[in-house]
Amino acid sequence: MGRIRRGARSGYGQSRRTDGDHGSAGQERDAAAGTRRTHRWRRALVAALLVTAVVAPLSAAARPQIPAPPPAALPTLTAATLDRAYAANRANAAAAARMAAAHGDTHRAKADGELADPARRLLAFDGRGTGEATEVLGDLAHADRVAVLVPGSDTSLDTYPRFRATAEALHRQLTRTAPRGTRTAVVAWLGYRTPDTVSTTVLTTDRADEAAPGLSEFIGRLHGIVGTGATVSLVCHSYGTVVCARAAAHLDVDDLVLIGSPGTGADTAAGLHTPARIWAARGKDDWVGDVPHVRTDLFGVTVGFGTDPVSPAFGARVFAAGEGGHSGYFTPGSVSLANLARIVLGDTAAVTRG
Repeated sequence: MGRIRRGARSGYGQSRRTDGDHGSAGQERDAAAGTRRTHRWRRALVAALLVTAVVAPLSAAARPQIPAPPPAALPTLTAATLDRAYAANRANAAAAARMAAAHGDTHRAKADGELADPARRLLAFDGRGTGEATEVLGDLAHADRVAVLVPGSDTSLDTYPRFRATAEALHRQLTRTAPRGTRTAVVAWLGYRTPDTVSTTVLTTDRADEAAPGLSEFIGRLHGIVGTGATVSLVCHSYGTVVCARAAAHLDVDDLVLIGSPGTGADTAAGLHTPARIWAARGKDDWVGDVPHVRTDLFGVTVGFGTDPVSPAFGARVFAAGEGGHSGYFTPGSVSLANLARIVLGDTAAVTRG
């Protein structure tokens, strides 16, 4: 957006004056078209804000707060205390399930009850409000390669199984393709209050700014569990890419992967101020490709996230994501899932480029 396409100048069979007239007229037309496009996008954003300003409060009011106990008191997280932490969080999830059932919310009671299953490995759990959970797939204490997934909008305890399915798909791919002797783990980090897709919050960095310190703290604690020999890759989806970008300068990770991103709030990859390798991808059918990658001020609020992360101007390592849509990056057998696993495993030369 905002870049003016230059008119071609051939000069064949025309005077210098004619060339100048045509070039100037073409540039003026292109400039006017660019201005009209920018104004259309701004009007669309204003309309979205007006609609969601009405819809979002009504949606929030439609569902009362769900009672749940405060999070469990946990030991300092180390490889030696993982089992104790898992058990304490499962017990807390079971208590939350009972409270939700008593409150009459059978859907939340079921979601909490599933997280309380003895086979689940919860590093964190908070059943209050929309809820938060951090779950491990694999043997985190002995992992050589760790992927941390950060979800986008509309992710909560009520929709958690959908998010967990992406972590399961990546973990299976890593297990299947890892070199002999390489141990892997995936962490599903629902550690923040995600915005609703139909809300004003999904258009600003506010929720990401709130979430970034928690993500930074978690990555720091994660290194205390896995030790210095393990590599950590952060795989961020949709609005989760904004969260990861806001925290990037304070994260000790080897790879930062942005998939289905509406933008990061930074103009360039260098603007994230991280030594991590920065990757980006978008499926051909992902509707985010039609979102205006602009950042503008509306009524004193900065709306939008700026440069498209898969554009050359951003400067990320763009990799192939195939034909999939916004929710298809972890589809088994997909190009995107194969490339995500290669990145996490450090097999960067095998990553197919977009």
